[in-house]
Amino acid sequence: MARGGNAQTDRRRAARSYGIVAEAIALMWLLARGYRILARHYLAPGGEIDIVAAKGATVAFIEVKARGDLDVAATSITAQKQARICRAAGFWLSRNQAAASANLRCDAIFIAPWRWPRHEIAAFPLEI
Repeated sequence: MARGGNAQTDRRRAARSYGIVAEAIALMWLLARGYRILARHYLAPGGEIDIVAAKGATVAFIEVKARGDLDVAATSITAQKQARICRAAGFWLSRNQAAASANLRCDAIFIAPWRWPRHEIAAFPLEI
């Protein structure tokens, strides 16, 4: 018997797969630019951070957004999502106190098909 699925489930699976590929692209992008990856998929009560990376004296909490268009991706980090990332960053810092003296920021990497990733440094304020 063929496995049936509904359109909504299929869209969710496709979006999840696209997100996994986008995060892999973002990781390669960061590594090629000299960042060290400190954490991936960091989960905390009330929030998640896609990537925590360091370069020099800076620690960046990075949200990866993949959309069909870079400009659409750039507008997709809502205030609610920003708050969740900041909340998770606070938890991460409480468990990685050596990083508290670093320059801290929230970056974003936007991914779209057939386009170079766009890394927006300090994409939104870190409010802990």
